[in-house]
Amino acid sequence: MANKHPKALPYLFFSEMWERFGYYLMIGIFTLYLKDKVDGFGMDEAEASDLYGTFIALVFLTPFIGGLLADRILGYRKSITIGGILMGVGYCLMAVHEINMLYLSMFLVILGNGFFKPNISTLLGNIYNDDEYKALKDSGYSLFYMGINIGAFICNFFGAAMYNMLGWGAAFITAGVGMFVGIAIFWSGTKHFKHADVIKPKSESDMSLLQIFGAILLPAIGFGLIGFFLPEPLVKTRSTDAFLFGCIPVVFFYVRLLIKSPSEERRPISAMLAIFALVIAFWAVFKQNGSTLNTWADQYTDREVPTAILPAMKALQQVKKYEYVKDSIPQTDEQFRPIKVDDKEVIAYSYPDFFKNMKKENLPKEGGIVYTFNTNLFQSVNPFWVVALTPLVLAFFGFLRRKGREPSTPAKIAFGLLISALSCLVMVGAVYASENGGVKTSAWWFISSYAVITIGELFLSPMGLSMVSKLSPPRLTALMMGGWFLATSIGNKLSGLLSSFWDGYQNKADFFYVNFILLGAAALIMFGMLKWLNKIFKEHV
Repeated sequence: MANKHPKALPYLFFSEMWERFGYYLMIGIFTLYLKDKVDGFGMDEAEASDLYGTFIALVFLTPFIGGLLADRILGYRKSITIGGILMGVGYCLMAVHEINMLYLSMFLVILGNGFFKPNISTLLGNIYNDDEYKALKDSGYSLFYMGINIGAFICNFFGAAMYNMLGWGAAFITAGVGMFVGIAIFWSGTKHFKHADVIKPKSESDMSLLQIFGAILLPAIGFGLIGFFLPEPLVKTRSTDAFLFGCIPVVFFYVRLLIKSPSEERRPISAMLAIFALVIAFWAVFKQNGSTLNTWADQYTDREVPTAILPAMKALQQVKKYEYVKDSIPQTDEQFRPIKVDDKEVIAYSYPDFFKNMKKENLPKEGGIVYTFNTNLFQSVNPFWVVALTPLVLAFFGFLRRKGREPSTPAKIAFGLLISALSCLVMVGAVYASENGGVKTSAWWFISSYAVITIGELFLSPMGLSMVSKLSPPRLTALMMGGWFLATSIGNKLSGLLSSFWDGYQNKADFFYVNFILLGAAALIMFGMLKWLNKIFKEHV
């Protein structure tokens, strides 16, 4: 860390790094575990995508509650600690293979993230509110974001090794251990940031906690139940209806907050809400990394380990092996499934989808073993690019700053949306290279798409956190950070919804064209609002 940044930054950096280690290890294997017909729950693509989307949506919805309680009652350090413990326990309980225990562990992770996620970001922003650090807030959040992605990068190697050696349960427990390490680091540095842990004063225009729980959260539950029990789903599944209906009172809360706020606060709040609405499109596409793109890596990407590095990879327990069995009688549905290769029936052992789009000349002999990279290792591609590209993006913005031409925070977010849209076109190229899924493609298509969307992410995500910290009235900082995560939550749920349509697209390129249009439209609207947004930033930052 550069000496010019506050001493608290390394502690928050490594706390968040280990928290994200646990979270992304769990997310990297979650849908694979759900779809595993032998040791998982045997769900199909649509079922797994729907549950995944609901889960990550709720994970980012609860920061609304956690930010509110931290602002008014608990403070940030207590909230972060409570959240970390709940998440650590939740990850460990996922090791118990039972559907009700899965739902309980998901609930603990959802609740824990609500306490942890908005408040560590807000605490970091408070530290940079001192005059000597204010100019470094954007770069501070970018460094913090790099910590998130170091954790997200290394976790998948641990997850692959633990799964290969000991199974799904060991991988989930490893995620829990990572979370507890993060909490220990957080408390070791508390002297450097306890001065920033200040409960905000309540103004006359604020709703009391009782009013919020009675007028917002209980109606949210009621609306969610209405959506769930509709005679026919309005948006594909009952869980999607329940989530979207449940968001209505929460969105209403932020609209009421805007209307009831003092006049001097109204313009910055309106700017933040407008940006929140547009970044939903980014998260709806980006968060397909755990669903659609995981499926692409799993079934459509050449994952065979090169012979030259196979001994090292086997020693590290980061490969899986599959036996190719031809013209055999299936023993159980879980182990065998007949498929067609050149009109001849082929039985693929344990993992039929891996062989179904392999060229005939590449098929091994009967009884031959194919060694592959674990699918979840590809979840490390995005965080690798974040760690590799963050210094370059910071240097680029630093160069523009010295020239007096650095884009405003809203402009960075607008460019982030546009650049992210281009990543969808890379995946269109991957579809054509794969002959619409008929053959496996090079992993470089997948890696290149992630490189592009990561640049968009670096322009958008840390800048969004910085924007909330800059524009929010002090009494509402954590609450508005909860609004940022509410937008993330809605986008996450839509990512699961979009992914659930994957099997319905005969031409897979059309799926990625839809994503491109969604992000491109959001970028155009954002560029159209830049003059208004920049004026607000100039007035209030």
